[in-house]
Order: sequence, then C-alpha cells, then structure tokens
Amino acid sequence: GEVLGYDLWQVVSEGPDERLNATACTQPALLAAGIAVWRAWLERGGPQPVAFAGHSLGEYTALVAAGALDFEEAVALVEFRGRAMQDAVPTGAGAMAAILGLDDDAVRAACREAAGEGDIVEAANFNAPGQVVVAGHSLAVERAIEAAKARGAKRAVLLPVSVPSHCMLMRPAAAQLAERLQSVTIRTPERPVIHNVDAEVHNEPDAIRAALVAQLDQPVRWVDCVQRLREMGASRVFELGPGKVLTGLAKRIDRELEAAAVQDSTTLDNSLNKTE
Repeated sequence: GEVLGYDLWQVVSEGPDERLNATACTQPALLAAGIAVWRAWLERGGPQPVAFAGHSLGEYTALVAAGALDFEEAVALVEFRGRAMQDAVPTGAGAMAAILGLDDDAVRAACREAAGEGDIVEAANFNAPGQVVVAGHSLAVERAIEAAKARGAKRAVLLPVSVPSHCMLMRPAAAQLAERLQSVTIRTPERPVIHNVDAEVHNEPDAIRAALVAQLDQPVRWVDCVQRLREMGASRVFELGPGKVLTGLAKRIDRELEAAAVQDSTTLDNSLNKTE
C-alpha cells in the first residue's frame, strides 16, 4: 500500500469492481498477483525458465521476475502507465473488439475499410491464429466488427475495456511513459525477456525502455512471442498469475507446447511435479 497510497488488496478482495476495473488499479493488481505466484514458485524450488514473456502488462511482471525491474518501482510505474492510458482517450471514445476466425491479413483489411474520416482502428493484439483484437475509436471499431463479419469472421465482439490499448490512440500515453521511464532504474535481465513489440530479447536498459514505450501504441505480437519461446528451447510454458487465457492461446499457437496455468496452491503443486 505504501507505493500507491491505498490498500490494493482491499480493492481486489472487496471491490468496488468499478474501481478495480479502472486500468490504473487493474495494472498494479495484476502485477502484484503475478509476482506473488512467481515468489511462491521460487520458494517451492521451481526452476528458472529458458525465458520470460508477458502479454501487455505482463511484460512488466516478466521484467520484475527476470530481475530487470524492482517490484516496488514497477508497481508505481504500471499505475502511472494505467493513468496515462486512461487520460489519452476520453471515456467512451475508444473501444476494443475480438475478431475470431479470420487470418491476420483479413483483419488488417477490415480495419483499413473501417477507418477513415479521422477515425482510427488497428489490429492491436495478435493473440493466436484466427484470434485478433482490434482497437481504436468506438465508431471505427463498430464498423470493423461489421467489416470482419462480412469477410466471414466466426465472431466479432466488443470487449468490456475502458481503454483502446496498443493502437495509435495511445501515442500521448507512450510519450508520457517515455518521460517517466527515464527516471526508472532498469538492469540487464538475469534471464531473457521476450518483448511484445518485436518478439525479440533486449538486454540493454535503453532498449528495454524503448520496447516498453513502443508496446503502448503498437500491436502485441503474442503469436511471435510464443514461437520465439519455442525457438529458444521451451517445451513447456507456465502462466503464473490470475487467469488462464495465455495457456489456452499457447495451445492454439503450438499444439506441441505443454501449457499450464499456475494460480493457486493446487495448480502450483501440479506444475512443480511436472518440472521435477
């Protein structure tokens, strides 16, 4: 609580949901939950990975786990990131939608068709083959949903988010983040961290800063990140923290990958048994 000035655990456990769902509160909560599971993993003798990767906010969790970012400093940083993202676009002006059952190029084409008249919509997350999230101005996103359906998408649905992440509308937030990162200590990671923006490993602190800034207004290349993990020799991936969305995506990206979510003592026991 010292870092944020409020009791994060109280908001997580008691709500109100509106407060937890505000991205400036969600981001520290997700980071803290991920690192709590990582610390439990290490305490139980869990092995170090070939490499770390995290989706969007999870990239910060990965950097903390890899020793590149100090936990307390990261908590304050992601709260700042969340506020900058909220401030970048007026409430209701932006949206995100999930497009299922179209290839990447068809989604990009639907976005080009839906954009215009100063309205932006772009592919924001390449999450798995046939699973792409788009982001931009609300009206353009709604047009992209229709354009995607016309192209044969199985489903195209609005997501319940307040901020259109990973698209051009986040440029003002990226500029603020770049400035804030100048005063944040970043060390060379102890283990490789694969970055969202280019699916590459960066070791230089300034290169890591640049990747975190670019991540805000450019797409999350998650398919490429998981493939890079595979290329680096990972045969099993463990998702540490709340939820199991990434575990499902990993199996869609590469059927050969063994994937498991670790979120409580039972799943921790099961996963540690597999690593022995």
